[in-house]
Amino acid sequence: MISNPSGKLLKTIYEAAAELNVGRSTIYQLINQKELEVVKIGRCTRIPSETIGRYVTRLRQNGQDAA
Repeated sequence: MISNPSGKLLKTIYEAAAELNVGRSTIYQLINQKELEVVKIGRCTRIPSETIGRYVTRLRQNGQDAA
């Protein structure tokens, strides 16, 4: 699994986009396609760091290009 150098358990949409080097709208597409799991805290949407790692692992295993 990918390491989590920031130590954060949950990332914002913007942080997840920066980590994957994609745009914010791509993150929302991945969420809608159920590729990324989200956690809602009130009105805030957060993405667990481990979910991002699992997504990258799936991409590598499937031989797909990143988003």
